[in-house]
Parts: sequence; C-alpha cells; structure tokens
Amino acid sequence: MSLSHTAAEYMLSDALLPDPGGSRAKGLRLELPSDRLLKFISVGLPLFLVSLAFAREFSAGSQISCFSPTNFTGKQSAYVDTACWDSLLHHSLDTEGHAVTKSLWALKVFPYSLLVVAVLMYLPYLLWRYAAAPALHSDLLFIIDELDKSYNRSVRLVQHMRKVQQASAEPEQFWEEYERARRERYFEFPLLERYLICKQHTHSLVFIYILRNLLLLLFLAATCLYLVFLHLNIFFQDEFSCSIKTGLLQEEPHIPSLIPCKLVFFSIFQLISFSVGGTYVLLMPVVIYNALQLCQWDKGLLSIYEMLPAFDLLSRKMLTCPVNDLNVILLFLRANISELTSFGRLNAVSALREATANKEDIDTVVDFMTLLAGLETTKPKP
Repeated sequence: MSLSHTAAEYMLSDALLPDPGGSRAKGLRLELPSDRLLKFISVGLPLFLVSLAFAREFSAGSQISCFSPTNFTGKQSAYVDTACWDSLLHHSLDTEGHAVTKSLWALKVFPYSLLVVAVLMYLPYLLWRYAAAPALHSDLLFIIDELDKSYNRSVRLVQHMRKVQQASAEPEQFWEEYERARRERYFEFPLLERYLICKQHTHSLVFIYILRNLLLLLFLAATCLYLVFLHLNIFFQDEFSCSIKTGLLQEEPHIPSLIPCKLVFFSIFQLISFSVGGTYVLLMPVVIYNALQLCQWDKGLLSIYEMLPAFDLLSRKMLTCPVNDLNVILLFLRANISELTSFGRLNAVSALREATANKEDIDTVVDFMTLLAGLETTKPKP
C-alpha cells in the first residue's frame, strides 16, 4: 500500500509544471506569423529592388544615351547626355502640328518613390508596435501565467484530495463532499475567466489591428495604382526627343532643334515595377484574410482549457460577437503556444479523455488526475 501511495505522490509531483527558468517577456511574439511575413515582403522587396537599381546606376554610369550630331566632340556629347537627363522633357507635335512637351521626371524619381513606398509599408507596423503591442504584451503575460497556474492548482487540489481521502474514515462521505463542492463551484478560479470575459467588452486592440490591416491594404492598392499610372503614361516610352537649345545655346545655328535619346535603364525599371506590383497584388488577399480572422472565434484553445475546474467560457456561451479584444488575444495566444506549457499536457489529457470508454467519469483535469492517482476505486459511479 505504501508503495502505491509513494508512486502516486511521485506521479502527481511530476505533473506539476516547473516554474519558468527565464522571463517569458523576451520570448513572446507580438506579431502573427502572417503579419511578420507581410512586413518582410512589403518592406523588404522595394528596398531590395531599389538597391539593385542604384547598384546598376553606379556601375553602368550614365542612365541615358543621346544620338548627338557627328560633328559634336566628346565633351559636347557628354553635355547633351547630361542636359537631356536633367530636363527629361519629350518634345513632339500633336495632330494639328502644335509643339507638345511631356515630362518624364517620374522615371528619374522612380527609385526614390519606391523608398517612400517602403516607408509607407512600415508605418502600419509602427502603429501596432507603439499603440497596441505594450497592452497586448501585458495581457499575454498575465493570461499565460494564470493558465499555467490554474493547471498547477488543479494538480495540487488532487494532491490535497488524496491526503484527505487517506485520512478519512468514510470514503463515501468524502466523495459526497467532493461532488457537493463541485456543484457549488468551490473549485472555480474566477480571476482568469472574469478577466477574459472583461476583454470581450473592450475593442482597443481589435480597432488598432483592423486599422493596421486597412492602412496596409490602402498603401498596397495605392502603390499598384501608382505603378499602373506609370505604365500607362511613361513606361511605354523608352525613346524621346530632347531639346538643348536653351540659355546660351538658344541662338546657336549648328545645334539641331531636337536630339533623339534613349533611356538605358528603361527595361530595368519595367522589371522592378512588374515585380513590385505583382507581389503587392498577391499580398492583398493575405491582408484581407488576416482581417477576416476576427470574424470567427478560435475555440480550439479555450475548449482545451475547459478541462480546468469551472472554466466554462464556451459551455456557458459567453463568447458573443468575435470582433473584440479577446479574439485578438486568442490569436496571439495561438502564436505563442510554445510559451504555454500547460497546453500540451491538457491537450494530451483531452486526447485520452476522447479515447476513454467511460467519458462521463472525466470532466476536468482533476477527474483525470484522481483516476491516475488510484482514487477511482472508491469513487461512486454516476
């Protein structure tokens, strides 16, 4: 008998969760994996492509090639290239023969506009980091700590039940007292459950999360429209007619009125714009999916924790409209499941409960621990 009691004590002691060795604060993820991927692609892609464009510009030298007259010297040809690159004005005639000028300056500022795009894509992340992440960090620390503590309280409750049952002269009276305590909810851990219920009535986190995704979607759409505008108006014209008859050269008779020029980097900018635009179009459904996650509850996590005594947030149907801070917290709890030590053990208990023939004997983790501790022999069957 003493050997079985000793084995039960060891088993219950091993079931207790150890105190976390280090601080959980450093290991918490305050971004969902999909949000982190969106930030990496939306910000990193334009920066990477712009760096390639600048590297090519520095290595190739001039970004324009003009066909100067044959009587021009090397310095005069270099001056034509420089003057046409500085102006980037296309001179042509309309159908009625009137002179028309068209600015191609968007090509010159295109790499810098992608830098602006990268900064805009980073703004939603900054909004989340400084407006929502501190509060979310505190919520996650408290909830994860309380969930693990609730599991440990359940195990300690079974340890106390063993001692009381061994000291009791009438086992049947002990189990009657146990059933009465369950009916009157003496085993309830109300702090965590009431805290989660309170989070259903706050909307600061969900507002910032939706705003973050809306801003990101707006910036993605605006960038795609900007690239479409460039393609429709500028990115189809790699050659243009340049005029250098300005200033001191205006009265020079040997200088032609128009000089044909070709943009050397044109195909590179087309490739960059197609890459950025195509990638951003593919990212839009991901952003919409992230926002739509808040339209349904992640009940898998809470259903596992209903194995704790009187933790019945789902069974009492307290989960109402999912667009609230609690749903956001559940999403981030799922992303930080590695920090939630009790989840793995409760998940295993839940799986064993499904495989048990008499499922009515196991309602909570306390019932499961009493079975493992060998108290089922005197427990009255319903």
